[in-house]
Amino acid sequence: MRLPAAAIDALTGDPNFMTSLARGLSVIQAFTRQTPQMTTSQVALRTGLSRAAVRRCLYTLQKLGFAGAEDGQHFSLRPRILSLSHSFSSSSSLALASQPVLDHLSHTLGESCSVGTMDGDEIVYIGRANVTRLMTVDLGVGSRLPAYCTSMGRVFLANMLQDDLDQYLARTEMHRHTRRTIVSQDKLRIALRNIQRTGYAMVDQELEVGLRSLAVPVRSATGKVIASMNIGAQAQRMPLHDIPSRFLPQLLAAAHQLSLALR
Repeated sequence: MRLPAAAIDALTGDPNFMTSLARGLSVIQAFTRQTPQMTTSQVALRTGLSRAAVRRCLYTLQKLGFAGAEDGQHFSLRPRILSLSHSFSSSSSLALASQPVLDHLSHTLGESCSVGTMDGDEIVYIGRANVTRLMTVDLGVGSRLPAYCTSMGRVFLANMLQDDLDQYLARTEMHRHTRRTIVSQDKLRIALRNIQRTGYAMVDQELEVGLRSLAVPVRSATGKVIASMNIGAQAQRMPLHDIPSRFLPQLLAAAHQLSLALR
């Protein structure tokens, strides 16, 4: 896995690139659900930055109220960090327009619904309407998932130019999350061609056992895929062959509604 420090070092020859800002952002991104508290040494290990650089970043974040350490050693992010995501959600037309559409769709179908977009090689959740059901995958706005094994991600992959898809597959290591996860490039290409033919993506328990999802594209006025919208359902409640007939018409209508709202 390429550490953030390597990506930063690759750009240090650019006179307009602010290395200190990039380091600070990489330190913020090092904190996750699995690592909510870390020492300076642990952050340095996760980012590839020197301990001295990490120490300065954490000191600055602490002074600005974005991070803190009650014991002086184990740092964690502070609620003020939410102001950064709020700046996006309050200014993004996609985030603003998607939430009421998702809320209505989720209420109508009684299932969790999401809108996401591609950021690098991952799907990032821009909007989410949750239904209270017990799932181990805890998803919300800002969650990131690999594109190759998610319905929203495959919508984007199926609509990529061939050269872009080839490059994505060449640099992506596909991990097996469940026994159903497609980790073969040939099989994934077959699945993507099927999405191109049908206009929707359906993933059956490839990310998590018991979770099935259906996704469709959200297109701009020119036809470009700018987002994808999905519905997730528990496998034990929903036979695979019933999902398109039960959910697809409403999902397509909601995606079209969002497309119109963004024009």
